Amino acid sequence: MKKALIVIIAILAVITLGSTFYTVNYKDVVLIRQFGRVVGIQNEPGLHTKVPFVQSTFAIYDGNRIYDIPQSDVITRDKKSMIADDYVIWTVSDMMKYYQTLGAVSARAEERIDAAVYNATKNTISSMTQDEVIAARGIELTNLITAESNSDIAGYGIKILTAEIKALDLPDDNKEAVYERMISERGNIAAGYKAKGEAEAQKIRNETDKNVRITIANANKQAETLIAEGESEYMKILSDAYNNEEKTEFYNYLRSLDALKGSLKSNKDNTLILDKDSELARILYGVSDR
Repeated sequence: MKKALIVIIAILAVITLGSTFYTVNYKDVVLIRQFGRVVGIQNEPGLHTKVPFVQSTFAIYDGNRIYDIPQSDVITRDKKSMIADDYVIWTVSDMMKYYQTLGAVSARAEERIDAAVYNATKNTISSMTQDEVIAARGIELTNLITAESNSDIAGYGIKILTAEIKALDLPDDNKEAVYERMISERGNIAAGYKAKGEAEAQKIRNETDKNVRITIANANKQAETLIAEGESEYMKILSDAYNNEEKTEFYNYLRSLDALKGSLKSNKDNTLILDKDSELARILYGVSDR
């Protein structure tokens, strides 16, 4: 009997110890329940104690979770159909609300998230034209959908960190028409840039040609001025060099020789007819007026 009693006591002690201690894992939060009511929350990882047989524990994951939402059809403001494929990163922001409203069941939470994100995606895209949706895809569209989703889901103790459209496509029946229109629009934009560039290039060419003409005109003007100044200086030098009768006669003599050389140079069979009173006749025949 003693041995049986010791065994029974040992078993009861083990059961009591097992019911007294519990473990909190990393990234978990443990709710302490007593008669179905939550009386405490423990989020420190490690070994903890509770009242045996009276209190029970319920662990909830406290990290970020990913939920892939099924594709859905949405209509833009200009009545164009599009297919949105979203995914969500969410976490539990209020453990008590999450437990009280959804029983801390992930499947129930995902049902609420699915509805909230679908409504947010539909409302956001329906307020924009198809071109606006395409232009806003990325961080802008993500922020709009995330903000509206959180406004619907906050009452369940859930926070959506990001609700992002991973794929935003067109139905197969109107893809080709939209792509052709987009190509045409891009072509018009490219043509506009090209025309603007050509206009700027022509403007630069016209300005350059104008500057070249002005530069050449100024250079020609300066050249004519220098030539005139040179001729004036030349005539002044000649005037100073032949400023008496003897020098004048010598100058006329040289000029006459130059004229004679020029007239005979073009053809060796030339015949030269001179007036007897000309300067050349006096030079060639030694005629003197003195």
